[in-house]
Amino acid sequence: MGTLRIILTIVFIIVSVALAAIVLLQEGKSAGLGAISGAAETYWGKNKGRSMEGKLVKITRYLAVGFILLAIVLNLTKF
Repeated sequence: MGTLRIILTIVFIIVSVALAAIVLLQEGKSAGLGAISGAAETYWGKNKGRSMEGKLVKITRYLAVGFILLAIVLNLTKF
């Protein structure tokens, strides 16, 4: 059981660092003055799911779920 906990802890640390890096890579959600006039609805705004920003959002979601699940599993396992 000790070996499994060490492996899960290492994976947890890797996921934590990756999650922090991915969050820092993302752009802010504020669109500035363009949101007031409706200029944010351009071609790139509509296809954000296929862009690099959309992929970063998806990766962030997966890493966040993995982070929470690993935290729960590590909390439930005892030495």
